[in-house]
Amino acid sequence: MLFICGGPEMAPALPQSADSRPRPAVARFGLYFGIFAGNAGGPHVPSSDMTAKAGAGVSVAELSTLPEDDLRRRVMARPVPRHVAVIMDGNGRWATNRGLPRVAGHGEGVKAVRSIVRTAGELGIEFLTLYAFSSENWQRPHQEVSTLMTLLERSIERELPELMERNVRFRMIGRPEGVPPRVGERIRRLIDTTAGNTGLTLLMAFNYGGRDELVDAVRTLAREVQRGALRPEDIDEVRVSRALYTDGVPDPDLLIRTSGELRLSNFLLWQVAYTELWMTSTLWPDFGAREFCLAVADFQQRDRRFGRV
Repeated sequence: MLFICGGPEMAPALPQSADSRPRPAVARFGLYFGIFAGNAGGPHVPSSDMTAKAGAGVSVAELSTLPEDDLRRRVMARPVPRHVAVIMDGNGRWATNRGLPRVAGHGEGVKAVRSIVRTAGELGIEFLTLYAFSSENWQRPHQEVSTLMTLLERSIERELPELMERNVRFRMIGRPEGVPPRVGERIRRLIDTTAGNTGLTLLMAFNYGGRDELVDAVRTLAREVQRGALRPEDIDEVRVSRALYTDGVPDPDLLIRTSGELRLSNFLLWQVAYTELWMTSTLWPDFGAREFCLAVADFQQRDRRFGRV
């Protein structure tokens, strides 16, 4: 829908073929480099269900042969993840593979966001967090950053009516300091306008860094200790979680990363301790509803033990 960065990495990645097949270096992860689509409106996954044995599953290859409608019905018949986070990567490579300027990939990435936001809402997912622009991305070429900011401004204005129609609530996570004033103004307007919506909560990680978030949380707790409002021995996981940008949001159940990279890139470092990871070599502009549903379908078959047997 809105905001799209080419991914959180600063350095250009190795070239990738346009057909988005797995590269040899990650071929052993082929199971997760297929095609994953989504399910709609299903029940959420309570902890008791998530810790149960998954039982006999269906392979990704088999799931990928299902027509999209059948795949959606399968997903909707089972508990869906409450919170899905996505590292949207590969816009620049998508454009480069086609002989286009990198910024063309960002424009196509916006279309992929629109599709995934719609699909997540249809599946009944409560929270969707998209890694749009990292605090390291400011070091990219000035022209690319400037174009991204302009694209973000325009996208916010263009997509607001649909967000309202689909009852989507918008939040931003990241440091507000350093955000261009015009962009910040539009983001605040979007947050205020959608604040009363009760459907999908869409979180945009913008000017975000996982280490920045932890540093800011530590500073918040340190100030409370300094004021005498908190004893150091009373600091626990719950208090740390409340000091994070994601206060009030459950940890992600599923983290999706596109473009074939196998790293977290400084994203939600505290929150993903027990998150299921799903990686695909598909570049973000080519990632659509079907692959999102496949990721959810694979998640539904996993055995989540949370440290237990």
